[in-house]
Amino acid sequence: MALRGVIFDLDGTLADTLPVCITGFRNALEAYTGRIYADAEITAMFGPSEEGVFLRLTPQYAEEASQRYWEEYERAHESVRAPFPGIFDALAFLKENGIHTAVVTGKGPHSAAISLRMLGLAAQFDIVEAGSPHGVIKPQAMREVVARWQVPHAQVAYVGDATADVTSARQAGVIPLAAAWAETADYAALRAMEPEETFRTVEELVAWVNNRIHT
Repeated sequence: MALRGVIFDLDGTLADTLPVCITGFRNALEAYTGRIYADAEITAMFGPSEEGVFLRLTPQYAEEASQRYWEEYERAHESVRAPFPGIFDALAFLKENGIHTAVVTGKGPHSAAISLRMLGLAAQFDIVEAGSPHGVIKPQAMREVVARWQVPHAQVAYVGDATADVTSARQAGVIPLAAAWAETADYAALRAMEPEETFRTVEELVAWVNNRIHT
């Protein structure tokens, strides 16, 4: 069946924003918990949106901590003002060929909007589904995107850089594709999840899509 849509993760897939997330969390958490968290401790918190993390760790200051995070996040984002090489060309190729595009991310809506704006991608996607403070909702969000497009699930792919993204795509009934072009991606771990394909470059993704357009 011909491909009709591609849904993208954001952090580590569209741009090298994972370090930005870590910096934002570390600075905000230190201000409200009094301790400095290691990178691995911070990434282990991913799943719920940022708001959910602060609701769990600093419930009495959750709103203030979230606001502090967004400020720290935008400040750190100044060092990342462009998506990964090839992303703009890939999105142009998809649109030229009538392929729907969307973003489904575990980030909260506020930080997702900051990233898309600072990366120059805000106008590239008609649909952006953000995360929930209550936990992982990516499969549900993917299904909602597919329903809005009114296309079969089997004709939609999800591109993400984490092993959990492969699992979420399968749960949603869409094609799981692994993005391993970020330095933070674990190529071996992604391959072990047996997605439809694992790509080391954005150009490899485009070539795969090109082969699926008229299948």
